[in-house]
Amino acid sequence: MADQTQVAGIEKSLRHVSYIVKQKGREILNQFPITPPQFVALQWLQEEGEMTIGGLSQKISLACSTTTDLVDRMEKNDLVERVKDKKDRRVVYIHLLEKGENIIKEVVKERQLYLHNILSHFSAEEVRNVEQSIMMLHDCMTSVEVEKEREDIK
Repeated sequence: MADQTQVAGIEKSLRHVSYIVKQKGREILNQFPITPPQFVALQWLQEEGEMTIGGLSQKISLACSTTTDLVDRMEKNDLVERVKDKKDRRVVYIHLLEKGENIIKEVVKERQLYLHNILSHFSAEEVRNVEQSIMMLHDCMTSVEVEKEREDIK
């Protein structure tokens, strides 16, 4: 079990790594005709599939009106399109288009190249340890969040 000093050090390191990754991500995004919030929205659409404005706004933690503006701009740039539900015409889904998909692939490729260059300073065993530790942390955090959601539903 970690003591308070270790926890404080881990939290600080995670915060700093997160900041560096975010900054590097923004540098990469500057090469593309897309803003960071648009990229986050595109990633959610890629991972989850078509979503309504309400569903997307929850995922990206923005108000529906802000998300609508974001989608409007992405639609004008041919990154997404609005598609009406065939069964209920009142329901409109946001669909990721090929141009949006290609931008995600390019940005992720650049991010992975950056991370690959950083990890080239690690031994194979150190890379495995980092991967396993991050996966364990993510799995634990995810299971805690799922449990919290279940409790909130009760």
